[in-house]
Amino acid sequence: MRVPDYEVFALRYGSMDRRVADNFLMRAALDDHDGPMPLDFFLWAIVGGGRVVVVDTGFGEAVADKRGRRLIRHPVDMLARLGVDAAAVPDVVITHLHYDHAGSLDRFGAATFHLQDAEMAYATGRCMCHGALRHAFEVEDVVAMVRKVHAGRVRFHDGDAELAPGITLHRIGGHTAGLQVVRVHTGRGWVVLAADAAHYYGNLDGNPFPLVHDVAAMLEGHRRLGELADSPDHIVPGHDPLVLERYPRHPAGPEDIACLHLEPTAG
Repeated sequence: MRVPDYEVFALRYGSMDRRVADNFLMRAALDDHDGPMPLDFFLWAIVGGGRVVVVDTGFGEAVADKRGRRLIRHPVDMLARLGVDAAAVPDVVITHLHYDHAGSLDRFGAATFHLQDAEMAYATGRCMCHGALRHAFEVEDVVAMVRKVHAGRVRFHDGDAELAPGITLHRIGGHTAGLQVVRVHTGRGWVVLAADAAHYYGNLDGNPFPLVHDVAAMLEGHRRLGELADSPDHIVPGHDPLVLERYPRHPAGPEDIACLHLEPTAG
């Protein structure tokens, strides 16, 4: 059976100001080169073969205000610009449970949520006794996911799994204990949505993002991304503003929606 070719979209819904030194674990390797390096917040949509899969659900107004983030447009409204009704989406992949990836779960009323076993154990276990590790979680988001579990609406995965022909999930870890990435077959080959396995393209050069649970796992994860993707140009980091510069824009949102199934227009 031929593997479907999906369309894949990166939807920027928010941003925040950061500096170069904030985004790399090994600051000494930066040779004192510092300056502005903003961070964008994305969710992703996979469309094709009569199927819609949403990857991550972002955050809303309350969390944006609480954490001082710029909310460009609510993630649900971003999906609507693609013609995707969040309330009707059947499958939502949660790459990990950090606040910027797992909010507004109740807006996806028909969805089964796909999550790694290790991520739920991490977000509800002893690691959350440490403020440095729990800071990036919103407790209400974690509790909301627990409620989805008890409502029979979470499908857990332990490592690699096939969600559908041409869409696979792969546990990477590193950033969190149960972070997973999504591999999607497109007309240009296998694209990997790295989420926070790599925040920026620059992290893939051996200098990971500093918010990390396991540095060795994160670095091994970078190698795994290269194995899963058809080329480095098929790896899409989770927060890099360059994504919107490198890929063709979607006419429904030329400012904030990139078409990842099309060849990059810039290097």
